[in-house]
Amino acid sequence: MSGETTACILGCAGLKLGAAERAFFREVQPWGFIVFKRNVETPDQLRGLVLELRACVDRPDAPVLIDQEGGRVQRLGPPHWRRYPPGRAYGQLSANDPLIQREIVRLGARLIAHDLTALGINVDCVPVLDVPAPDGHEIIGDRAYGGAPDEVAALGRAAAEGLIAGGVLPIVKHIPGHGRARGDSHLDLPVVEAPAEALEDRDFAPFRVLSDMPIAMTAHVVYQAFDAGRPATTSRAVIRDVIRGRIGFGGLLVSDDLSMKALSGDFAARAKASLTAGCDIVLHCNGDPKEMAAVVAGARPLAGKAKARAAAALARLARAPEPFDVEAGRARFDAAFGGRWAA
Repeated sequence: MSGETTACILGCAGLKLGAAERAFFREVQPWGFIVFKRNVETPDQLRGLVLELRACVDRPDAPVLIDQEGGRVQRLGPPHWRRYPPGRAYGQLSANDPLIQREIVRLGARLIAHDLTALGINVDCVPVLDVPAPDGHEIIGDRAYGGAPDEVAALGRAAAEGLIAGGVLPIVKHIPGHGRARGDSHLDLPVVEAPAEALEDRDFAPFRVLSDMPIAMTAHVVYQAFDAGRPATTSRAVIRDVIRGRIGFGGLLVSDDLSMKALSGDFAARAKASLTAGCDIVLHCNGDPKEMAAVVAGARPLAGKAKARAAAALARLARAPEPFDVEAGRARFDAAFGGRWAA
């Protein structure tokens, strides 16, 4: 596939690239990359790794992703980066004043964007738009901004706006909604039995509100009301009728991690099934070279509508972040939480 961009996002194994990794990435030309804690030591080291990754594909604007939500899902942390609260902490802040909640969510995302752009990272897998059900699995839990669709939508919008203002693209997840799932899709394939009307009113609602976002990530969840046999990631019915149809999402659709145990089959089959169903790009995170080679074998060149959506997503990146007083922002953020999340 040399010379063509492959419709995949890949991880790497360690703190810097080995010769084999560099050659592989140069050959297969993934659309982007993702970094995890295993790839992080110091700011200078991570900044160098990001430059290495982009050099492999000879694209200075190649997307480099990270999961920097705050709370349990934070790849960057002390001593070099501050801790951030989980989504639920924002929803519990000044409960009688939703305007303050939105202000602080946006500010938190703007601070995260400041951290990321200093490293060259330009995509964050935030906001989580899942609305947790009372009997849903804790994998979402406090990652959600609240328990009501309107609250999740409003605070999710604020987070997305803060990232975009800081020069980072948001990824809304996990479309069309992971909140009712009673299992962890990292370990099992969850099945949601709720009727279409209930999903429409609750689970899909925040994604409709943010249907203008540049990128969304799929849920590895079966929605029996639409496709009893396949999770959203590999279901043409769910992607066509729900994600593109009922929700109206028109941006770049990225699969959740293909190495999660919710999916079955070899990695080439997983990649092919996801793209055939309607994902634009597939994501593989763990940096395992054999798995990545199989993903690439099952993927295809980025072309047609998927290529256009990828270009449109990158076009949403600001040429420069909006003006921002970082120290004043940090002080306001810390004061809002009474210093609980101070660095």
